[in-house]
Amino acid sequence: MDLDVQQAEKRATRRFALRLPVSVNYAGDSSAALAAQTRDVSARGICFYLDAPLNTGSAIEFTMTLPPEITLTESIRVRCKGKVVRVDNGQPDAKVPVAAVIDEYEFLSEA
Repeated sequence: MDLDVQQAEKRATRRFALRLPVSVNYAGDSSAALAAQTRDVSARGICFYLDAPLNTGSAIEFTMTLPPEITLTESIRVRCKGKVVRVDNGQPDAKVPVAAVIDEYEFLSEA
């Protein structure tokens, strides 16, 4: 089985190429929020850029606001819990792409 077929199987849901600000917490430490920007988002996962890598397998929690183009109504804040599944440490002095699976999520009120 070649790599392209394996990638297609992993991406069973539509990905949206969105550049959104996202706040990432890891290891249960809500005081250590990292500012990041998404590369793409799907119903099952997210890829975002960080200044430094996280460890594959790390539990994370992140919060972002989905825009009206995605929700088809007003902007909606959502908090997600998941796990880091891939980190691309390719280039020095560059943002690090981090991919995570979304295990659970909740919509947050604006109040």
